[in-house]
Amino acid sequence: MVVGVREAKQSESEKITINLGFVDLGYVDLLVREGFYGNRTDFIRTAIRNQLDRHGEAARQSTVRRQLQLGLCHYAARDLEATRAAGELLDIRVLGLATIAADVTPELARATIGSITVLGALHASPAVKAALADRIA
Repeated sequence: MVVGVREAKQSESEKITINLGFVDLGYVDLLVREGFYGNRTDFIRTAIRNQLDRHGEAARQSTVRRQLQLGLCHYAARDLEATRAAGELLDIRVLGLATIAADVTPELARATIGSITVLGALHASPAVKAALADRIA
């Protein structure tokens, strides 16, 4: 059962922090100052996208092999109630963002979610994450 899948918009993003050596950071700043990039973030996004493009085919094959849903997947209480009524157990496998809505109780999550693998970000209440801790890979 696929629930609430949609493609990610550029404005939907997760903040990450990286550490760079001073010389590498200096080169980034030099390229920004010379006008190649608007700012450090533009440089880093471009570098990441270039690496993703470089390894794109391997990533696509792995996505298929691992049976990952691509994009944003949202699970609300009504979706999980329908899953429970059907006598099913969800194995959530997402490359992108998986969200478990605030209306999902820890008990409902445990009753309907067998496993969670998220490559990207999982957004859920701390109580739901704690209830599913042994099922999150």
